[in-house]
Amino acid sequence: MAEYDPAKDGFALKIDEKYRNTLDIESFSRMMKDPSYCYKFYWLEAIVQLISEGIRETTFDVVIDEMICNAWYSVREFHIHLSGIMADGQVRDGLERAVLKLTELTCLPANASKVEIKNAIKEHNDELRVFKEQLTNMVPYRALSGFFNRSEEVAEWNKTRRMIAYIERINRNVVLLPYILGPESKLKKTIYFQEAWMRMIQDQTVPILGWVQYEKVKWLQNNNPEVPGLVYKLAPMDEKMRKLNHVRKLWNGILQVSEIRDVFTNEPVARKSYDVDHFIPWSFVMNDELWNLMPMDSSLNSAKSNRLPKWDPFFGRFARNQYVMYGLIHKKDGIHKLYEDCYKDNLHSIWAGQELYRKGNSEEEFYNILQKNMQPVYDSARRQGYEVWVRG
Repeated sequence: MAEYDPAKDGFALKIDEKYRNTLDIESFSRMMKDPSYCYKFYWLEAIVQLISEGIRETTFDVVIDEMICNAWYSVREFHIHLSGIMADGQVRDGLERAVLKLTELTCLPANASKVEIKNAIKEHNDELRVFKEQLTNMVPYRALSGFFNRSEEVAEWNKTRRMIAYIERINRNVVLLPYILGPESKLKKTIYFQEAWMRMIQDQTVPILGWVQYEKVKWLQNNNPEVPGLVYKLAPMDEKMRKLNHVRKLWNGILQVSEIRDVFTNEPVARKSYDVDHFIPWSFVMNDELWNLMPMDSSLNSAKSNRLPKWDPFFGRFARNQYVMYGLIHKKDGIHKLYEDCYKDNLHSIWAGQELYRKGNSEEEFYNILQKNMQPVYDSARRQGYEVWVRG
């Protein structure tokens, strides 16, 4: 199993001792060491998933398709950059470029199923070929480099045929490798999984995938330093995770005693036909903090989707509504009780509790505190690629 290793401040891959007698687990644990691009993580993840399904041999083409499916949601829904951005603004990672190219070619939504994504890849395979082939240039060979330390022979990385022969010699004479490769070219190249490694990976699939996920998150966080909650952005999330019940009760209480104008229409919010939504999209902040929530016209919620509202004039209107709420929290005991009910799910930001919602702020002070803390988050989302929504 994979366990937490405090000395290394991370996960150490610990495999059942019965496999250590026959397999080089230490070299296996180095398969993700020193990556240059994120798709090294996706390569191993895809291989483990295929082996867990009992697949004994496959092709580069199939593995790359699996990688695109696994990266799709993070890139499309959350605008995650898999390996950062180059100085000229271009995407560095080939896997991310493949996802973006498929996005251009199709109308697939961010939450498309794996079957839908694979069907789309098949339909547009000719247009995607150059992107997919680029992903096979190094990673299938580099992923095995941890095992090559067992040999005195030096690998010739820039010569594909010699690398395949080298891998076969290592496997035959030095150490059993997780897979070897066939003679075919490019995406048609066959991957043969070794029986002993298949048994180990099938037996240890969950901890191995957990280890891959952990290493992938560390890499992605380093390459997306402004993105909050990145660990939650690798796969579709259950909508039930959103906890807005207490916030809605708070706004219900406020609407009974005060008029609140919709941020986007500037019309009074109707008590029975509004949604509680995030000013900065939930898909970026990944939380339901009170300072980012607002009542809004239900008919506009789907139109806004996960886009950013235009800062001016919408933030000013949003801040005014927040200040109305703030005033009633400190004036009416019933509203204050509803506010306290939000503590568990919606009031975790220290700055909000200690600065924003403390008693005694003037409207100007309240606005400045809210702007000081929200605008950097908003700007980070813009830099990450979130689209600005301007209501038509």
